[in-house]
Amino acid sequence: MGSVDTNFDPEKHLCAKQRWFEDFQVGERYLLPSRTVNSANFAAFQLVSGDNHPIHYDIEYCRKRGLGGLLAHGLQVMCFTAAGAGQFPHEVSDSLVAFLEQSCRFLAGVIEGDTLYPALEITELKGQRSTGVITMRATVHNQKRELVLDGWHKYLVKKRG
Repeated sequence: MGSVDTNFDPEKHLCAKQRWFEDFQVGERYLLPSRTVNSANFAAFQLVSGDNHPIHYDIEYCRKRGLGGLLAHGLQVMCFTAAGAGQFPHEVSDSLVAFLEQSCRFLAGVIEGDTLYPALEITELKGQRSTGVITMRATVHNQKRELVLDGWHKYLVKKRG
């Protein structure tokens, strides 16, 4: 059994410095990990969503329609913009009140084998009395540098108390 280290404080074992609404600036970017869409992503999304249309799960159905692989559901692609995959939620561990809204447009198809590059960028900071709303543009590009998803997220974050 190890000895107790009285200098160690689990409350200080953080992945990022804590930030409050007034610490953010328009233009800050959060690059999320790139991912190559694979069969595990399709299976997990089908399990969670219950979607069973063959365009997402039957390769022969897709080939007959001229697709080079299974077509990812738009909501499956949107999931890659989850802020939890990056640094932002660690920075607001103590100040985040709520994930308020999300919206996106699906601009191009994503097929199995495509590599996706999601990013979030702060586009607006709207202060309120004790909180503020952070609006982030959410984008996903593919390996061909095509923008396949464009949208936004809104987060309610506390001001420094």
